[in-house]
Amino acid sequence: MIGLGRFGSSLAIELIAHGSEVLGIDSDPKLVQRHADELTHVVVADSTDADVMRQLGVDEFTRAVVGIGTDLEASILTTAVLVDFEIPHIWAKAISREHGRILSRIGAHHVVLPEHEMGERVAHLVTGRMLDFIEFEDDYAMIKTRPPGEALGRSLGVSRLRAKYGVTVVGVKRPGEGFTYATVDTVVNPGDVLIVAGRTGEVERFADLP
Repeated sequence: MIGLGRFGSSLAIELIAHGSEVLGIDSDPKLVQRHADELTHVVVADSTDADVMRQLGVDEFTRAVVGIGTDLEASILTTAVLVDFEIPHIWAKAISREHGRILSRIGAHHVVLPEHEMGERVAHLVTGRMLDFIEFEDDYAMIKTRPPGEALGRSLGVSRLRAKYGVTVVGVKRPGEGFTYATVDTVVNPGDVLIVAGRTGEVERFADLP
């Protein structure tokens, strides 16, 4: 984990909780000291210096995350160093779409815009029946939502939600029960929660149905 600010440190601690070993790198001694007891290894270093990073063994890692956000030059140069090391999986935090495009062009495999993505997600939850929203690549999304009125008391085969709205009901959760996979025979009841997948625009329209 390169960059131990709010995003980087939170991700690093979560990775530790899931059983991963994490090397934390930051140029700020105070941040390094703050997380010294939480991460597997933590060090003060200039992540834009390829020789320093090689001495730390970063070139031998298979996964790396660049969590630097405010210093664009350091973010870009650090990502370039990791690309030159041919690390197979590089995640990089971006603070804008333009920043993200640059990171992608120089070779980052995954670009994360946490502020933008969280804002977009919350906006979806505020404006409709959605209980959760996850957008994937290629204009595809999955939502957790309350069912529309026309689906209540009917099986999915009868209500034909997929044919009408272009979405697929993947699972159903009844009050007090766990999620189950949906079939054409699944009857949707008041109080149920649906997991629905499809094109982003289509699932958004589905969640807005009365």
